[in-house]
Amino acid sequence: MAPTGLTQDAGWEIGVSRTLPHPPAAVWEFIASPEGVALWLGPGAELTAEKGAAYRTADGITGEVRSYRPGDRVRVTYGSTTVQVAVSAAASGSGAGSSSGAGEKAVLRFHQERLANAGEREARREHWRAVMDAIAAELGEG
Repeated sequence: MAPTGLTQDAGWEIGVSRTLPHPPAAVWEFIASPEGVALWLGPGAELTAEKGAAYRTADGITGEVRSYRPGDRVRVTYGSTTVQVAVSAAASGSGAGSSSGAGEKAVLRFHQERLANAGEREARREHWRAVMDAIAAELGEG
């Protein structure tokens, strides 16, 4: 049995997710904004929806857009790794749903694969948890 986080196809990987008390469209709007991209990808990075478009962070990390589905997910290379950010509607509770959007929640997910080893996996887990905290704070979750 492989160690936790080690896959046959993508090497070491890590995923972090959180349900946020905001509609998916609002969460997407923020993470796709320059301020949001700076939080999760790094200061200086500018993303476009164009597949193959290159970016560079202020820290010198380079990559390119692999896929970009507005309102849903973006997948980019990040140095020698691949990062995916996805936003989806949170599953509603067992009660009757409201079509007004009141109380609508989103699930924000970060997934990074092709990490070098278990140590890098753990470091990136802490990184993505901190990013998630910063995004929640920016969106007013505190």
